[in-house]
Amino acid sequence: MKLNLKKAGVTAALAGALLFAAPAVAQAYVPSSPNTVTVTVTSNGPVPVSGFQAGAQVTFTLVGRGVTGANIATANLPVTSASVTKTADSSGSATATVTLPAGASGTYTLAATGARAAAGGGGNNAGPSLPETGFDANSMLGIWVGGGALVLAGGTIAVATTVRRNRAEGKA
Repeated sequence: MKLNLKKAGVTAALAGALLFAAPAVAQAYVPSSPNTVTVTVTSNGPVPVSGFQAGAQVTFTLVGRGVTGANIATANLPVTSASVTKTADSSGSATATVTLPAGASGTYTLAATGARAAAGGGGNNAGPSLPETGFDANSMLGIWVGGGALVLAGGTIAVATTVRRNRAEGKA
C-alpha cells in the first residue's frame, strides 16, 4: 500500500508539471530585430507599414491564437503564426491584408521585418536601438501557478502520510 501511494503521488506531480509547462513551451515566435516593426491587429483589413527601403522585401508574420496559412481557427488552439513576403513600394511602405480567424480571441501581433530606410538628419545619428532582453514576468504565470500546484500537492501528500502514520501508531 505504501508503494502504491508513493507512485500515485509521483505520477500526479509529474502530470501536473507537464500540464502547466506545456503552454509555456508552445508559444509562437514573434520576430524582433532593429529592422522589425510590430503592430497589434484588432480587425480585418490592410495593415500598411512604412519606413522600409524602396523595393525591399518585407516579411509579415501574424501571430495569435488559431492563425494558420489560411487563417482558419478552431476553439482553444495554441498561439501559432503565419508569414507572407511583400515588396515595399517607392515610398518604403508595404501592406499586408489581415483576415483574423472566426471568433478571434486573445492578442494578434503583426511583425514586419525588412531593410529599414536610414534615418535622415545630422551626423549624430545614434543608430538602431538595442533589443529588449530578459523575460516578461507575465509569460511566467503558468510556471508560477504550476509550481504552486506542485508545492500544494506535495504538502497534501505529506500531511496525509503523517496522519496515516499517527493513526497506525495509535492502533498498535
